Amino acid sequence: MKTCLRSPMTVAWASAMTRTTARRTTSPWGVRSKRSPCWVERFDVQFLGSVEVPCHQGNGILCAAMQKIATARKLTVHLRPPASCDLEISLRGVKLSLSGGPELEHCSHFFQMKNISFCGCHPRNSCYFGFITKHPLLSRFACHVFVSQESMRPVAQSVGRAFLEYYQEHLDYACPTEDIYLE
Repeated sequence: MKTCLRSPMTVAWASAMTRTTARRTTSPWGVRSKRSPCWVERFDVQFLGSVEVPCHQGNGILCAAMQKIATARKLTVHLRPPASCDLEISLRGVKLSLSGGPELEHCSHFFQMKNISFCGCHPRNSCYFGFITKHPLLSRFACHVFVSQESMRPVAQSVGRAFLEYYQEHLDYACPTEDIYLE
């Protein structure tokens, strides 16, 4: 078990790191067309920490993890403020790049989309966002929590779109449909 990034909790694993950049595609009329497979959306947020969770999805699990991390952070916020974080969301996954503090020059982790099982904002305070990942090999799950001065709903929507596009692409590849003609 590893100590998670800047959190006093233990957990959090990261799979292979990667970086992809591209732009959204739009039609000449300003209507968004199907995005390029290598689109990226970036958000500047603050990373609060990660905690191991017993289940891979659910608002209750997400809220409990947020509460646990927020409670632990209140005790140390004056000693170690939340790390500044660049969150990059793409069809391939979510990359978080941390920077700041003398003990943490620069750190990044990449979570493949296939290992992300749930995401969302806190139901009463949309400034908190979290997503749940599964360990690539073991049956363990972790919730990673972020905060911002503004609503995190655009971040949740971006992860949701990436998730839908990833699984639609995977479904098209794994279960191709063909027209069958009977004579």
